[in-house]
Parts: sequence; structure tokens; C-alpha cells
Amino acid sequence: MLRHLCIAILGTIYFLLGSANVHAQSEVLVKTVEEFHEAAKAAQPGTTILLANGVWEHAELVFQAQGTPDAHIYLRAETPGKVFLEGESNLRIAGEYLEVSGLVFRNGHTPTEDVISFRRNSKNLANHCRVTECVIHEFNNPDRHASDRWVSLYGKHNRLDHCYLVGKRNRGVMVAVRLNSPESQENQHQIDHNYFGPRPNLGSNGGETLRIGTSHYCHTNSRTVVEHNFFDRCNGEVEVISNKSGNNTYRRNTFFECRGTLTMRHGDYTTVEENVFIGNGMPHTGGIRVINQYQTIRNNIMYGLTGKGFRSALAVMNGVPNSPANRYVQVLDAHITGNALINCANVQLCVGSDSERSLPPSGAKVTDNMFLADGTPTQFTTFDDISGITFEGNEFTEGMEPWQAEGFKQGKWKSSKIEDMPKLPKHLVKVWEERTQADQVGVAWYPHQEPEHRFGIGKVIEVLPGENTLFDAAKMAQAGDKLMLKPGRYELTKIIKLNIPLTIQAADEGVEIFPQRSEMIVLEHGGSIQLQGLAISGEEAADRYGNTLIRTSKYGLIQNYKVIIDDCLIRDLDVNHTYDVVRGYKDTFADSLVFRNCVFRNVSGSIAAMDAEFEDLGIYNAERVVMDHCWMEHIGGAFLRLYRGGTDESTSGPTVAISNCALIDGGHHKKNRSGASLALHGVQVLEVSESIFMDIEPIQLNHSVGSPYMHWESCGISDPELIQTNRPDNLQLEQLETLPTDTQGPNFTPANGQAWGPDLSTLKTAQR
Repeated sequence: MLRHLCIAILGTIYFLLGSANVHAQSEVLVKTVEEFHEAAKAAQPGTTILLANGVWEHAELVFQAQGTPDAHIYLRAETPGKVFLEGESNLRIAGEYLEVSGLVFRNGHTPTEDVISFRRNSKNLANHCRVTECVIHEFNNPDRHASDRWVSLYGKHNRLDHCYLVGKRNRGVMVAVRLNSPESQENQHQIDHNYFGPRPNLGSNGGETLRIGTSHYCHTNSRTVVEHNFFDRCNGEVEVISNKSGNNTYRRNTFFECRGTLTMRHGDYTTVEENVFIGNGMPHTGGIRVINQYQTIRNNIMYGLTGKGFRSALAVMNGVPNSPANRYVQVLDAHITGNALINCANVQLCVGSDSERSLPPSGAKVTDNMFLADGTPTQFTTFDDISGITFEGNEFTEGMEPWQAEGFKQGKWKSSKIEDMPKLPKHLVKVWEERTQADQVGVAWYPHQEPEHRFGIGKVIEVLPGENTLFDAAKMAQAGDKLMLKPGRYELTKIIKLNIPLTIQAADEGVEIFPQRSEMIVLEHGGSIQLQGLAISGEEAADRYGNTLIRTSKYGLIQNYKVIIDDCLIRDLDVNHTYDVVRGYKDTFADSLVFRNCVFRNVSGSIAAMDAEFEDLGIYNAERVVMDHCWMEHIGGAFLRLYRGGTDESTSGPTVAISNCALIDGGHHKKNRSGASLALHGVQVLEVSESIFMDIEPIQLNHSVGSPYMHWESCGISDPELIQTNRPDNLQLEQLETLPTDTQGPNFTPANGQAWGPDLSTLKTAQR
């Protein structure tokens, strides 16, 4: 009897121990994709699948399993940061209570729409799943306009946290919350403690860092929380964050030098609170853009933001009557309270007011905000009726002129320096002191890296004159090196192909370069070029039409590039027609083209040909073009051709600045298809000053989008009627003088005593 009792007791103990071991953790190390999929199929609650250290090339992983609230199933790197998914690789997650960590995606791109997707397909979603401490670094499709997403959240109750996502260059949202089925709506996802960026300017729509919803589901609630993330120089387009659904919360995030805004594009009942936007005076940096109904913007700090219009520190938009889903719903009952805007250039109301966006905000309240500035005060701009906005308890510093007297008072807070933040009201001091820092997010085991190489960070390499000595030196150079050319004759029978930033500089006067092919330099992925102090002649180039001195790859570039030409003489690019100095091809994008202190003489084409994106899709080839102290003589085509078509408003460029320049005999070549001496289409900012234009074809300034700023000041021209535009209301002409036809040289003095044209004293004697 006692024996049977003992057996029964032992059986009960074994049963209980067995039940406890059902969820006991086990580890499985896998070394191939096939082994991983077998392990995933067999995984039970509590299982950990370890991917072996090393490179997993062309690995398409499907992690589908069923964990429990008490026992998750884990997919981890054997060693965090030592598992690299490269080539055409991706990860799909489906099931419940799954967790992924420690993976690095690099040196490749996804073969599908997503790098990491919280679903296997439309019927198998992820719920209660987590991706943490993972890296996606420069994992880009080589076609910059091929669209994909790095992370897509589907299902419900999922989390993306402590990840490092940097360097997305091709079109598509970096992180998207998808609401395209009832199973993914009212999802209550959490996105926190991630490091986002830097993301370079895409030059078109589709460069958002984070988007929640789409216009198709803008009346659907997502209820996603985005908090404690660091957005670092996320410059893809005007919308750093595009909110396109309802009841989302953005709190305690930091936006550092981002050239865009947190935009409430669609959806209602959004809360934006206790975020910090730091512009540090960088161009186009923005804050918060308000659209739609019942939005709350409270206790945020905006510091040193310079953007205007859609990129203002605070932009409250006008709406469209009976707005369709993809346009602009009127701002109704927005509460903007307790915020501090410090040293910000622009705060604007009724932004975008036009014949379509004709509904100003209604029922909005702007209360208890602080507008503080040292030096240049904030510009308070209104574009429509603001009677629908109530102002109360707002403070401003001396020298500012707020929108109206009622609801504003001059405060005692004098300083607006960053070191004086502790003097702010207590609730804002707490926001500042607890702001998310870059070292509090992402992963500890992966170093933060700058996405761009720079000129001048490498070594100086001495180069002697001769045949292809320059080619040989360029081929051996590393990123950021400087080739220092000794005086003499350099012949190039080969084309220099660059995938690095490189400087070519004359060590002294007397450096002459004679390219003998149809191109001198071709910029490939990663390539940029800086030329300084050189004399370059095209007289020995191949006798072909369409030659170029510097051009991009004809097959597109995933990386943005720069061209800087300084203190150079470029002459006799006229062996055949349409010989350009710089030409950008489709699917390429220049962050900047800079021409300073240069002489261009006898060029049959253009100095810069940036008009390859002619489909009117809002895509363009160059963000910023600067021409300063340049003498241009006998230029057969339009000296600058730059085209941005379409009606897309997601970008702020292109911008063009021309100062102290002279164009003499421009645009007359019979093969000049533009028929212009300057052909700009869609340029958003054009500033021309202290320049002369003699014996030229018309200057064509056409626009199809935005409110272009075209300002000419202290210029001389053969005939003012040569300046032609379809937006005359946006053209400002100040001190424009008609030049006498017998004017010779760049420094003549007109009747009023004003000296016009460039001061060529900055150019070397050999170039003049």
C-alpha cells in the first residue's frame, strides 16, 4: 500500500515537472537558410533560434511560429552584430509572441517590398511581436527610384525598438505602419528608442522616414505610439514623419537638423507632445505642420529652425472645401499650447492658401506659447483670415511683431541661447533635460557612421605632368584624397571613373589638362569631384557631338554627388555641338553644383545640364546650383539648364544663386534646343545679383508648382524683355539696368555710376 502511494506521489511530481518543462527554453544554432526554416517549423514556446555568425547572402527568412505571452520564441544572432544579411535578403515575421534581435542588413537590398515585414503574406500577420536591436545600414536598391520599405508593421501590438536605421537612399518610406486590412487597424504598435538617419535628400516625393497609414486609410485609427526616438538629419523630403491615420501619439522624440517636419498630413486626434526639434540654424530645418481636425500640439521645444512655408517651425495649413482623401482637410479645433519656439525663422498660419486651399483654420487655439529670439526675430506670417484662431497667454521677446496684439504679451525672458534652457518654465526644462539623445537609442554594438565621405579628409598625392599620369593617380586614390598637380601639360587618353570624392588641385599656376576622349570624368556610385586652380581645354577632345567634361553614370546613381569647380579656366569645349561642362543623367541627383571664380570660354553646350527628368513627376537632378564670380563667354546653349516638372510639393528645391557673373554671347548655337541662354523650370528659389547678360537669347523661368521666389537685384541686361516667366507675380526686379550695346568688358560703369559684373581680380592671370 505504501509502495503504491509513493509511486503515485512520484508520478504527480514527474507530471508537474514535465508540465513545467513544456515552456523550458532551448537553443538551436542554425547555419543555413534551410536549417533555419526547419527550426522555425519545430519551434515551441521558449525556443531560441540562433543564426550562426557570418555573412548570410541572399537569405530570405520566414520566421513563422506561435509563442505565448509567458514564453516567446526568439530569433537571435549568435553574437549581436556578427550576423550579416547581404545581397538580396529580407525577413518576414508571422505568428504571435516572436522576438528578433541582433541582425545586421547591409551590402544589398530586399528582393521584395520590405526588408523586415511583420507579416508573411496578406493572410499571415504578426501580433504581439518585437524587432529589437537590429541594424539596417545603406541597404538600398541601386535604382534610386525603385521603391521599397525597410520596415513594415502589420497586425497588432507589435514593437520596433532600439534599432539603428541609417542611409536609405532609394525611394520609399524607411518605416511604415500599414493599415490595409481590419486586422492591422487599431493596432497599438509601439516604435521607440530607435536611431533614424541620416537620410539624404531624395529629390522627389517618397523620402519619408516614418509614415503611419496612407490617404486610403486616413479616416482609420492606428493608435500607434512613437516615442524616445532620435531622428538625425532625416532630409529625404519635406515630411520627416507623415501621419496619415488617426489617434497616434508622438512624444519625447528628438529631431536633429532635419530638413523637414513632423507632418499631420491626414487623420485626426493626433497628439504631438514633449518633442525637441533642433535646427542649429541649418537650412530648411523644420518643426511641426498642422492639418486636419482635433490635433494637439503641446509642450514641444523648437530651436534654431530656419525653414519656411511647409518647413516652418510651426506651419498651420489652409484646407480644401470637401477635401478628397489625398488633399488637405481644414484645420478644425487644433490646440497648440505650452510650446517654446526659440530662434526660429518662421511661424506661419494659413500656409498654402490658394484658390483650392481656401479654408482657413477654424476653432483653433494658440495658448501659452513662448516665442523667443536673439538677433533676427521670428517672422509671423499670415496668408489668409485668422479670425478662426483664438490667441491667449502667448509671450514674445522684444523686436517681434506677432500676428495680432490680442493674446500676446512681451515677456521678460531675454536670452534665447541654448545654454539658457534651464531658465525656461519648469515643464519645458524637464522636456529639454529629458530629451532623447543619440547615445540613448539604437544599439551599443554597432558604431554610428556618417553616410557621406567628404573632400579633403584623405592624403595629399603629388602628380607630375605627362600622359595619363592624372588617370593613374586617380585610379589609386582613396576617398577624400587630394591630387596635387605640378605645373605642366597633362594629357588624358583615358576616362577617369570615380566612385569616391576626390579633389584635383593645381600646386601652382601653369597646370593645363587636355582630355582626348568624349568625357574627362564620369561619376559613378559614391563619386564626387572638386577641381581647383586648373586650366582645362577641350581642343583635343574626340570630335563627337554631346561630349562632356564631367558627367554622371548614364545608368543612375543611388548616392547623391557634388561637383565643385573653383578658380578654373575651361575653354574651347567646341569641337562639336552640345559639349557640356557638367551633365547629370536620369536617376542621378546632385546635392550641390558650385562654380566659383571661373572663366568659361567657347563652350558649344551648357555649363550645367540638369534637365534629364522631364516626365513632370516632381523629380529633378540638382538641389542647389551656385555660380559666383564667373565669366562666361561664347556659350552656345543655355549656360544652366535645370528642370523640375509636375505639381508635387514634397521638396523645397531646386535653388539657384547667381552672383557677380557675366554672360556675354549666350544661347546662340543653332543646336540649342531650349532656345534660351538660361532655362529654368520649377526652380523654387532663384537669386541673381550684381551680374550682366549681354548678347543673349531669352532667359526662360517657368513653374508648375509652389510659390517660387525669383529675385533679381543690381543686374544689367541687353533688354529686360528677355526675362520671361509664366509667374510674373513672383518675379522681383530691383535696379535692373538696360545695358548699352557697345559695352565691352566685365567692369564697365553705366550712367548711374553703378559698377556691374564680376570682379575678375580674384581670378589667376592665366585665366583672364
